Amino acid sequence: MAAQDLVGQRIKAIRRQRGLSQAQLAHPELSDSYVSLIESGKRTPTPAVLELLAQKLDCSLTYLVNGVTAEQMEDLEVGLSFARMALENGEVAEARRRYAELLADGNLQGLASLRVDARYGYALASEACGELAEAISVLEELGESESDAMPKERKIAVALALCRCHRERGDYSAAVQVGEHALDTMSRSGWSDALVELGATLLSVYLARGDLLRAGHFAAELIAAAEALGTPRATVASSWNAAHVAERAGRGEEALALIERALVIQSETGEPRNLARLRQTHANMVLRLHPEESEKARDLLLRAQRDMEGAATSAFDRAQGALDLAWVEIVLHHPEQAVEYAQAAVDLVRGTSGWLETRAALILSQARFLLHQDEEAAAELDNVSHWLESARATRKAAEDWTTIAEMRRRIGDESQSVAAYQRALASAGL
Repeated sequence: MAAQDLVGQRIKAIRRQRGLSQAQLAHPELSDSYVSLIESGKRTPTPAVLELLAQKLDCSLTYLVNGVTAEQMEDLEVGLSFARMALENGEVAEARRRYAELLADGNLQGLASLRVDARYGYALASEACGELAEAISVLEELGESESDAMPKERKIAVALALCRCHRERGDYSAAVQVGEHALDTMSRSGWSDALVELGATLLSVYLARGDLLRAGHFAAELIAAAEALGTPRATVASSWNAAHVAERAGRGEEALALIERALVIQSETGEPRNLARLRQTHANMVLRLHPEESEKARDLLLRAQRDMEGAATSAFDRAQGALDLAWVEIVLHHPEQAVEYAQAAVDLVRGTSGWLETRAALILSQARFLLHQDEEAAAELDNVSHWLESARATRKAAEDWTTIAEMRRRIGDESQSVAAYQRALASAGL
């Protein structure tokens, strides 16, 4: 129902409660026919007329416009503020609960802007809790049903979050479709910081699905757009993801230079959570490009972990950091420490994030193998296989099945290895 219809209905309901006719409400400033048109939704009253009618009806202007009292509006705004604060502080489960309570509040239904804020926040909180399917559902519905109520910046933010969620779920085709459509429709008037960040997310999807040619061209386009804007936010976003492209293309030193450039700028101007995540990216890149500097990579990851603890990041951010540390300990041939870090990650996200638990189980299986605990390693692989059997067939699932197959072969279980390779091919559509 249109907003003007709702306003008209509220005016009509209150007029009747007050025992007034349309003519009595209108006299002397308005005509009764004009009041009739307003009540039927055929005319949109001006702010001055709405204020006049509120005075005549002895009700608040806030109620006429939004269907809630000033006190109810204040309660909703305070509730949104607390939910937003919980999300920013890494209390993602609490944030999700608060946003859900707000969305269940009937007073929110007539408040388009606040409703968009609540639904978007709920989607981000669901994503942070590892509930990617739920986040995607809410973001898709938000983009379709609330488009008229959203400013351009929020539309970009919704598209970016949706693209990112599809990527994390391993549905790269859907991620590309969302990202490309949003950029095509919203970048015609020129680039902005938000659009560069959306482009950087899309770039990461090109890379994840193995489209190196498109990724290379698009990375150059994003770098040029960021340089034209000249803002720290755009420079960090473009350099961060362009570094991954350079690494995959075999230009390791260029990749390190780009990520270090982003790190310098982020450390001067950025917020702590992204700084910690960028430090993780830098450390992992050092580990991959210069394995002889594994000790340095571990020190960088430990610093990133300390940054995360100080930045009140979510349990899922900390879990990813713990898994990165587990992997570097495997590279350093310290399987006992790897088990400790991987188990800590599992404890942080137990029962809430399939893809993170999957990564943890794969790392644990490798650490158990190095400890000559083949039965325990096989049990971890069983856990991953069980989860993947009910997961969607995506490129990411194919990669995980391949890792399982290789680990089964190392353990000596040839039949299970062959079966896993077959599942990998099926997930890749082959």
